[in-house]
Amino acid sequence: MKSRVLIALLFASSSLLAQTQPVIVAMKKPTLRLGKLSFKDLNQNNKLDKYEDWRLPASERAKDLVSQMTVEEKLGFMLISTTRMGGDQVFANGVQGGGAKTPITEGFNEEDLVQTTNMFTRKPLGAPNMSAAGTTKGVTQYHLRHFILRANASPEIMAKWSNNLQELCESTRLGIPAIVASNPRNHVTTDASVGLSVGVTAFSKWPGELGLAAMRDFELTRKFAETASAEWRSVGLRKGYMYMADLATEPRWGRVEGTFGEDADLTSKMITEIVLGFQGNKLSPSSVAMTTKHFPGGGPQVDGQDSHFDWGKFAHYPGGMFDYHVKPFKAAIAAGTSAIMPYYSAPKGKEFEEVGFSYNKAMIGDLLQDKLGFHGIINSDTGPIEMMPWGVENMSIPERYKKALNAGVDIFSGAADPTTLIEVVKSGLVSEERINQSVAKLLQEKFDLGLFENPYVNVEEAVKTVGNKEAVAAADLALRKSIVLLRNDEKRLPLAKKTKVYFETYFQSGRNAGGEAIKVSKPNYPGLEFVSTKEEADVVLLWLVPTSGGLFSSQGSKIDLNLSKNRIDVNHVNEVLNAKPTIVAINYTNPWVIEEIDKGKASSIIATFGTTQEALLDIVTGAYKPTGKMPFTTPVNQAAVEANKSDVPGYMEGPGYGLFAFGHGLSY
Repeated sequence: MKSRVLIALLFASSSLLAQTQPVIVAMKKPTLRLGKLSFKDLNQNNKLDKYEDWRLPASERAKDLVSQMTVEEKLGFMLISTTRMGGDQVFANGVQGGGAKTPITEGFNEEDLVQTTNMFTRKPLGAPNMSAAGTTKGVTQYHLRHFILRANASPEIMAKWSNNLQELCESTRLGIPAIVASNPRNHVTTDASVGLSVGVTAFSKWPGELGLAAMRDFELTRKFAETASAEWRSVGLRKGYMYMADLATEPRWGRVEGTFGEDADLTSKMITEIVLGFQGNKLSPSSVAMTTKHFPGGGPQVDGQDSHFDWGKFAHYPGGMFDYHVKPFKAAIAAGTSAIMPYYSAPKGKEFEEVGFSYNKAMIGDLLQDKLGFHGIINSDTGPIEMMPWGVENMSIPERYKKALNAGVDIFSGAADPTTLIEVVKSGLVSEERINQSVAKLLQEKFDLGLFENPYVNVEEAVKTVGNKEAVAAADLALRKSIVLLRNDEKRLPLAKKTKVYFETYFQSGRNAGGEAIKVSKPNYPGLEFVSTKEEADVVLLWLVPTSGGLFSSQGSKIDLNLSKNRIDVNHVNEVLNAKPTIVAINYTNPWVIEEIDKGKASSIIATFGTTQEALLDIVTGAYKPTGKMPFTTPVNQAAVEANKSDVPGYMEGPGYGLFAFGHGLSY
């Protein structure tokens, strides 16, 4: 009898798509056989449910599974929160850096992380917030299935941990798999704060996002995305909290480093290649789903302050260029991005309601969904309900959830306890029908990614894939192509062979002091002789790495882009410039103002955007001729910075604004 029922199911649905058997891996649940075909019996009812039938469209599978989920399961499914591996102390003690450093393992961290202080503004929260749940509790009691992994671990450890997590999820009532997201892991960055970037990892090491844009090589950009996607999939990362389609039109904004520059057309091309490279032409088991952010563009912040903080809660459009900032999101939608993340900011001086974008129906429902036709997942940024309720500060937590849901948000980032969200629905503030719409979208993404059939990874393959030789070779090329030659007035570059070089890197992170900020290098580089003092040298190579100290060090004070205000000792730099012929390389995470050192002696200037010493030396010697172009305009002085219109790209600010223009770049 059972076999006849199963055979009948095989032919019952006119919606069956294909007979190509996908890989089925079941660790905790039985499998069903229909002729030569295999399926997981995830709810163990000994029959093939529609949600278990990989031949059906994702929408039909999702509809069936939604009908089987309890309210509690649905609302746990609508949260995405930090998850911590064994030994992982991220966000411990309620701070960015976390607690004491301990070895990270493939085990679970079973400790709940409850915060009473806003980790960004450092002010008390209105109510305690569980930002991370103990893993087993989160999966089995809170029904969490969306997680953000912030740990920096080896490929082997990450792959083993991922398999352990998926096995736990499979053991639950409906066997719904997890999806694990991450911030970028493949870039050389200055500000690798938690929530922005994981920084240098075991993954292939590419230029920062500004550097990718500086390449102007869209084929190599696609290669980057495809390479990183393969690395991510190999360890079980299937969702990217990236990339930023925001435009760097406000030079003071603390997140310029994560953008592709100030130009909407260039950013649109970059976003297109990134989305297609990570996802493919459509979501599949070979995809990493992208979360393009931060709609409708986080760049035009008032005075450059960031909306993680109450002193930076507003975006504004003094140049009337709101639509310019939306343009890259149109490209992301056309490329098929799986999700879009609104920013915290509230629009100021515009026709929209002055509430944060996650609460703003005019932005999400009317513009993004109805006008632009985006029907994918709307993923809130981390913490707008609990920590950044800009414009709705006087609302209760349940009322905030209601407003955000009515605006169009499908999944909330930053909380791990769904208790309040459950109360919102059970009290009638929001209908279960509205919840079903979001849950169905979230489930469809998982079905498309093939996670219900096989969420597991091969640990040995992960070790082979991450940072493999081909990936490293492509990344090394990109590191060189990202470097921009800004000035070569005395034709000092490229350096002749046998030149004696004093190579000094200047980086004051705030954790080192005095002379420790200066690092003198004597690399084993063919053709050049590196010396220990500038007195011995024919040429000084001085690599400056300015930094504000990172986005999350902000106190709300005025933002100054002069080098001296960004941890560079300009007196030291000028002493070097006056003592010897000098090549100045500057790492740009913002459009720095360099007038303090630009006094006639800085005749050789190079721009980097997150690269390596080896790549810089290849440019300096001409082993690789510079091809990079500036992704933004650098202001001529701080007065120009303060007079800028935050929504207007530098190349449109008018004459007298720029020192190095967008698109500027020399070669030999």
